[in-house]
Amino acid sequence: MISSRRNFAGSLLLLVLVLGGLQNAHALPAFARKYGLRCSACHESWPMLNYFGQKFKDNGYQLMNDRDAPIWQNPSYWPVTFRITPIWHRVSNGRDPEDAVPGNGTSGTVDRRLESSGFDISGLDFHTGGTLEKNISFYVLPSSDNTASFHFETVMGRLDNVFGSPWLNVKFGKFELDNLLSEKRILTLTGIGGIYQTYHFLPIGDGNIFGQIGDNQLGVEVMGHSADDRTRYSAALLSTVDGQVGLPYGSNAYSGFFTASQAFDAGKLGVERLGFYAMVGEAPTFYRTAGGVPIPGSGIGNKGFSRVGFVGQFYFGPHFDLQVVTQHGSDSAWFGQGYGNAVGAIGNPNNVPGTVLPPGAQAPSWNGALFEAHYVYSPQLIFIGRFELERVSQQGNGSASATPSPSNLGNLTTYTIGYRYNPFMTSRAGFAWHNEYAFLHQDLTSFYGNNVNSSELLIGFDFDF
Repeated sequence: MISSRRNFAGSLLLLVLVLGGLQNAHALPAFARKYGLRCSACHESWPMLNYFGQKFKDNGYQLMNDRDAPIWQNPSYWPVTFRITPIWHRVSNGRDPEDAVPGNGTSGTVDRRLESSGFDISGLDFHTGGTLEKNISFYVLPSSDNTASFHFETVMGRLDNVFGSPWLNVKFGKFELDNLLSEKRILTLTGIGGIYQTYHFLPIGDGNIFGQIGDNQLGVEVMGHSADDRTRYSAALLSTVDGQVGLPYGSNAYSGFFTASQAFDAGKLGVERLGFYAMVGEAPTFYRTAGGVPIPGSGIGNKGFSRVGFVGQFYFGPHFDLQVVTQHGSDSAWFGQGYGNAVGAIGNPNNVPGTVLPPGAQAPSWNGALFEAHYVYSPQLIFIGRFELERVSQQGNGSASATPSPSNLGNLTTYTIGYRYNPFMTSRAGFAWHNEYAFLHQDLTSFYGNNVNSSELLIGFDFDF
């Protein structure tokens, strides 16, 4: 009895110390070193932006005062932040194909759950951004995977407040699309929960990789907002290459991405926002060949695709919010048969002259929804919950096909829960204790056509400096 009381008292003391130590944190180091702002000025909880932080970003990382121009900055200021995450995780992949007898591929294949756990690291992000001159801003993000293989995730320059108006800003380069719910500021880190499935979903067999709105894209964007940032719009013209450099698919395919939203004051509840987005474009399905191999950059035979939906950001007081994204996606029947990503994807079909679609081929379409809730105890402690569902409304192989697809083939459901605790966030460094569990269910996609359940548990230190 005495031991139990001591354990309870010790646990209670630890809880009091943790919650009592949740002071206002400071901003992300790169901009904190410039402006000396606290984290709570721009972030609900790092790295998620609040209303003021979104306005700061919309203004081109400027507070619209004399300190925006680099000439007024301390010569020792260097706008750079490194971010990396050492982790422990347990991954469970349900019904992966496996030799019935290890090493003997002739003995048959079975569906079997594969599990692994251990210590690991994430890739490294190297953020640098700010202003080159007042109303001329930039952002550069070299990023690596966990083997230190680098690529440029973001490289963009921006002209801010053109003609002195916040309604006209021009961005050029490789950048994140103007999604209300940013995947680049996502609060979750697992392989399942570290992306928004709604931004990347494709029906089984679909070869169109070009409509993934969560990926950074190459192009030019015009965006604007009211002085109080309540009304926002953006329009972007993009190369249809899914952000890949060197025009590997074709130089004559373009996509457009359009968004608009309106925020309104709901009194004690907070500032609510409603909006819409649309991505429409075309991508090649036919590549010229040399020795039967598709020639990079030779793509023609463009076919269309679209992604449209509504977005909402709803606050229920100072601590709780719910963010919602819906989507209706549609691809050409050619993409539904696997055409599109012939370059760099071995075995993908190529729409060579004379090719005709098989009987029953039809344009695949689907509907998706994403619900993400946050409970922000303070800028240092946030609890996260997310639910996503993707439902195919029309398969690429219809009833007239020789092998019609089941109506629920590829339907997807995911759940993610977790929390992030930031014991400190100074103008020099930040640290988060991250805990997360994610679960994914997909219909009929195992080797033998069974349902697949996968999960991941992750614990890690997420820090920047």
